Amino acid sequence: MLEGVIWTFALVGGGLTLGFAMGVPFAILRVYGGRGAKAAIDAYVWVYRSIPLIVLLFLYYWGIFPVVFGIKLSAMATSILALGTRDAAYETMIFRAALESIDPGQMLAARSLGMTRWQAVRTIVLPQALRIAIPGWTNQYAIMLKDSSICFALGVLEILTRTRYVTISIGSYFIPYLIAGILFIILTYGGTKVFNIVYEKVQIPGLVGGK
Repeated sequence: MLEGVIWTFALVGGGLTLGFAMGVPFAILRVYGGRGAKAAIDAYVWVYRSIPLIVLLFLYYWGIFPVVFGIKLSAMATSILALGTRDAAYETMIFRAALESIDPGQMLAARSLGMTRWQAVRTIVLPQALRIAIPGWTNQYAIMLKDSSICFALGVLEILTRTRYVTISIGSYFIPYLIAGILFIILTYGGTKVFNIVYEKVQIPGLVGGK
């Protein structure tokens, strides 16, 4: 079962990284982009927040990639892709809220100094917004950690799949699933604790959540 922890961390790490890589630019486009970009981002967020993860896993694994693109992804790659693209919808809203919490006067001041809008976003607004978004990102870590157990449906060897193998091997269910639950509690607590420590180190006094 402990080996399943490694696979679970790989799923969560890959999913959060992909969600972050998509969510930040999506949020920037949603706040500062044109009408078309905002409509496209809103549509993406609405669609991916509406589809259950297990449905998305099956769509990617047996539908979209093999049928439309002729690509057969591994169960692990499919799981990370599903976790990440779904997480991106939520992270877009987290980072959007963080961007919108920054005082608009900072953007006006940057523009008055000759910066373009995108220079101001990159050098002034975004660094602050990323720090403000850490609590929301912490929550996404906890959610994705639990969602990763759904990837057992594709046979990924994460905690729940390993637990299932143990129950078959020993013919008992209670103890293995109790241990699995404890592992998830430990990983959730430990991960959120790390994020909270990071947030305490980087938060900016005077901003949202800052001291």
